[in-house]
Amino acid sequence: MNLTSEAFVTRAWRTVLALLALSFITMSPAHAQSTHIQPKLVAESAAPAPGSSTTLALTMAPEATWHGYWANGGDAGFGLSVEWNAPEGVTIAPFRYPVPDALILFGMMNHVYEHPYALLAEVQVDKSVAPGTDLTLSGVANWLACTDKVCVPEKAVISVALKAGDGKIAPAERTRFDGWRALLPQPLDRHGTWEKHGDIVRFAIPLPASTAIDAPHLFVETQDVVDYAAPQSFSRNGDHIIVETRVKGEKAGPVSALLKLGGGRGLSLTLDPGAVPAAGEAIAGKAGGIDMALFWTALGGAILGGLILNLMPCVFPILSLKALSLARSGGDARSAKIEALAYTAGAIVTALLLGGVLLALRAAGEQVGWAFQLQHPVSVLALLILALAITLNLLGAYELPSFGRGQALVDKGGAAGGFWTGALAAFVATPCSGPLLGAALGATLVLPAWAALPIFGGLGLGLALPFLAIGFVPALRNRLPKPGPWMDRFRKWMALPMGLTTLALAWLLWRQLGGGEQLIWPILAVAMALVLLTHYGSIQRGDRRSWLLYASGLLLLVSLAGTVTEVAEAERTADGAGSTFSADALAKARATGKPVFVYFTADWCLSCKANEAGAINREAVQEAFDKAGVVTLVGDWTNGDPVITRTLAEHGRNSVPLYLWYAPGAAKPEILPQILTPGLLTDKVGG
Repeated sequence: MNLTSEAFVTRAWRTVLALLALSFITMSPAHAQSTHIQPKLVAESAAPAPGSSTTLALTMAPEATWHGYWANGGDAGFGLSVEWNAPEGVTIAPFRYPVPDALILFGMMNHVYEHPYALLAEVQVDKSVAPGTDLTLSGVANWLACTDKVCVPEKAVISVALKAGDGKIAPAERTRFDGWRALLPQPLDRHGTWEKHGDIVRFAIPLPASTAIDAPHLFVETQDVVDYAAPQSFSRNGDHIIVETRVKGEKAGPVSALLKLGGGRGLSLTLDPGAVPAAGEAIAGKAGGIDMALFWTALGGAILGGLILNLMPCVFPILSLKALSLARSGGDARSAKIEALAYTAGAIVTALLLGGVLLALRAAGEQVGWAFQLQHPVSVLALLILALAITLNLLGAYELPSFGRGQALVDKGGAAGGFWTGALAAFVATPCSGPLLGAALGATLVLPAWAALPIFGGLGLGLALPFLAIGFVPALRNRLPKPGPWMDRFRKWMALPMGLTTLALAWLLWRQLGGGEQLIWPILAVAMALVLLTHYGSIQRGDRRSWLLYASGLLLLVSLAGTVTEVAEAERTADGAGSTFSADALAKARATGKPVFVYFTADWCLSCKANEAGAINREAVQEAFDKAGVVTLVGDWTNGDPVITRTLAEHGRNSVPLYLWYAPGAAKPEILPQILTPGLLTDKVGG
C-alpha cells in the first residue's frame, strides 16, 4: 500500500467514526445532554491582578472504560479545542497537556488519557484593566471521547468566575495546581534533529548519558511525519537518544514532539531537519528496560552510604551497645551470628518499608522524598519520645530487655532483640542523605519500582554491615574489650549523643510548630513520657505505686491525641537565610546578571546544617559573596514542598542537600558536591 492510499484510509476511518457518532447523537437526544468525560474549568487565583497572569485548569474526568486524547490523538482521535468568550484585556494561551499514554486499538495508535487529567493554560490580564472588573471566562469546549468500541464527539460550555484583584492564591489551590504542573512535560533546552532514509525516519534527541529512561515512547505532535502504530527503536549514542520508526507523510521543517521517559515523566522538544548520528547501544528491551549500569552504581552507593550512616550520633550508640552485648555474651559464635543476621534483617526490612511507602506515595501523585516521615510534626514527636526513652535507658533510669543489663529477651532468643534494634537503627538513620547516598536515592526517581526497592534495601544492608561483620568474623569479636565495670560507664557515655539527638528533635519540633499554644500538647506528651519511664524504673526497683504508671500512660495517650488534632491543620513556612527559593525568584535573580547560589536544606538534615555552619555561613564566604554580588536563594524542605521536590527530581535527586551554582550567562547550573568547604565556595567567586 503506498503513502497516498494509507493517508486516504486513515481519513476515511475518521470520517466514518465522526458520522456514526453524529448519527448516534441525533437519534438519542438524551445523550446530547450529558458527556462521558466530565469537564470543569477552575482558576488558581479567582482574583488575578492587572498586569499579571493566573493559571487555568480544565479538568477532564472520563467515565470507566472511556478515554480522552492528547493534542495529536494519533491515527483515530483528536485533541480538545475551545471557542473562548473572553472579556476585553484578557488573553488566554493554548492549553498544555500532561504526558499521555499509547493505546493501540484495531491496529491504530491512539494517544490517550484513561484516567482523570487536567489541561493547563495561562491567562494574562492587561495592566489597563481596573481592579474589581468582572473577568468571568466562558467558552464552548469540543473533544472526542472513546471506548474500545465507540467514539463520540462531545461538547460542553465551560466557565469560571474571575474578578480583577490582588492575585492571591489559596494554599490549597497552589498545592492542587502544583500537582497538575508536575505532570506536564518539561521543555528540553536544546533542539534535536531528524531526517528521512527511505521508509525510515530517524530522530536524535539530546539527552545526557547520565539520564536513564524507562519504557520510552516518542509522541510526535506534528502530523504527517511518522506511522504512529509502527514500532519505535531506541538506542543511545553518547549524549543523544536515537529513535527510528516508519515514515508516513511528506512533512518537512521543524517537528514538535514529546519524549515519554517513564513514570509519568516526559520532555517536550523541537526537532530541526539535520543529520542524525548512527544508532548506538539499544535501550528498549535491554535488561527489562532499565539502565543496569545506573542500577548497580546506585546500589553500591546506597550500601556505602548506609555504612557511613553508622557514624551519625543517633545510630552510633545503638551499634555500640549491640557490640557490647556480644562482648558480654562471652563470644558464643552461634548467638553472635543469629543476632547479627536478625539485626541485618531488621535494618533491611525497615529500609524496604520506608522505600516502599515513598514509592507508593509518589505513584499516587504525592510530591515526597526520602525522610518524608520527618516532615510531619507527629512523626517528629514520636521519634522525640523514642530518643528520650533510649537516653533514659542508657542512663539507667529503667531497664528494657533489648538494652543494657536486662537480658531476658536475649537469653530467650537474641533474634527478636537484634531484629528490633536493627529496625530502630534504620528508622532513626533516615533524616539525612550523606555522601554517596543522595545520588543513589536520586536514581530511584528514574528506575521502576522493582529496581528501586533493592536500592533502599542496600541502604539497610550498608547500615548493618559493621554489626554483621562483628557477628561473623571471630577476629573482630576477639578484639572487643572483655566484660567489666567499664561497660556501665561506657553505656552512660553513650547517652550523650542520644541525648543530643533528643534535643535536636525537640528543636525540630519547635521549628515546625512554632511557639504558643501548638506546643502545649507536645510538651505535655514529652513530660508524661518522662514520668512514665522514670516511674517504670522505680517499679523495677520495688516501688508499688502502679497507679502513677497508669495515670501517666493515660495522660500520654491523651496528649498524643491532642497533638494529632492540633497539628492536623497547622501550617508553617520556615524562614531561611537569604531569599526564599521559587521559580520566579530564580528567574529574577538570574536576570540580574550576577552569580546565583541556590541550596536546598531541611532542619532535620545534619549534613545540611554542617555545611551551613562550616561553609555557607562562614564570615569569609559571606564576605566573598557580598563582594561578588552573589544572590543566594534557599529552598527549605523541612515540612515538604512540592515545588522543591520537583526541582530536586529535575536534578536527579529526591533528597537534600542539593547545591546549585548559576554562573552569569550559563544555561545550566553546576551541581556542587554534597560536602562543601569554604575554599570551594570562595573559589567560585574568585575570593
